[in-house]
Amino acid sequence: MNWDLIFTITNNYALLMWLILAFAPRSHNIMTGLFYGGVGLLALAYALIVIPMTVGLIDGGSGGSLDFSSLSAIQQLLSSPGGATVGWIHYLAFDLFVGIWVARNADKYGFARWLQIPILAFVLMLGPLGLVLYLLLRFTRHNKVADAVLPE
Repeated sequence: MNWDLIFTITNNYALLMWLILAFAPRSHNIMTGLFYGGVGLLALAYALIVIPMTVGLIDGGSGGSLDFSSLSAIQQLLSSPGGATVGWIHYLAFDLFVGIWVARNADKYGFARWLQIPILAFVLMLGPLGLVLYLLLRFTRHNKVADAVLPE
């Protein structure tokens, strides 16, 4: 498989979705499109690669089927072209999912877009750190742990 091409296509596609999330109007249709057309398609791409890799139908360059049983096996997998690509698509899909949640939730609680954009950038680049920053912001604004932490 051409792992460089798959990486480039999925990475650029995810970046386009993030730009839409950050700068486009947040209408119902746009947010639905980002969810299904962004997260959904990235998750589908992941599934279409990882399932055949798991059963050994696609060689990801790690020397056989996927093994998640030890740190050394994960290191070997992620050091291979296929493993790194599928791992990256995993990050892209989940970070976009979290970014959509943050954006929707921030809109609901009245956070200005200028404040959301840097947090979304952190979610894009450093996933969990961006989520923590948003949760801290929510907590400082609403001062209720359950309200700030529990997703809807």
